[in-house]
Amino acid sequence: MSARELPAAGDRARVSVAVAVPPADAFRIFSEDIDQWWRRGLKYRVIDGQRGLLHLEPRVGGRLFESVETDGQTTVIENGRVTVWEPPLRLGFDWRASNFQGDESTHVEVTFEPTRSGTLVTVTHSGFSKLRPDHPVRHGQEVAAFVREMGLWWGGLMTSLREFARPRGEP
Repeated sequence: MSARELPAAGDRARVSVAVAVPPADAFRIFSEDIDQWWRRGLKYRVIDGQRGLLHLEPRVGGRLFESVETDGQTTVIENGRVTVWEPPLRLGFDWRASNFQGDESTHVEVTFEPTRSGTLVTVTHSGFSKLRPDHPVRHGQEVAAFVREMGLWWGGLMTSLREFARPRGEP
């Protein structure tokens, strides 16, 4: 996303979390171990329960998807496509909720900034104002209220990332 394409402040949820690992490890954990730290349940996943797997394909154009195998058949639900792949500093992907129409999407950008004690991981999710006012994903909320809810949602996920990314042996 170029400077000209930056969303208005009211159209983005931004959440940061400090993790106690270097940026390369934080990037790897975010992308490769996504199924292990991303929370489960219908609030965070399309496929409920322990059966579904969340996966991020490591390249521009790669899919972010959930899959589940039942009765010998695999169901795959695509949640997004990778738009930026710059390990260990930056990752971006388009995001689609399960009730989005074909041309509807929002955008997530994740940055990994080195700090003295590890990495500051910042998630910026934007593009909500492009969705129609009565879009079901908003649950009847105006953009500002919905963006606040998305900030809380990402806050829960980033808490899980921080807990998962603890160096081994740390409580």
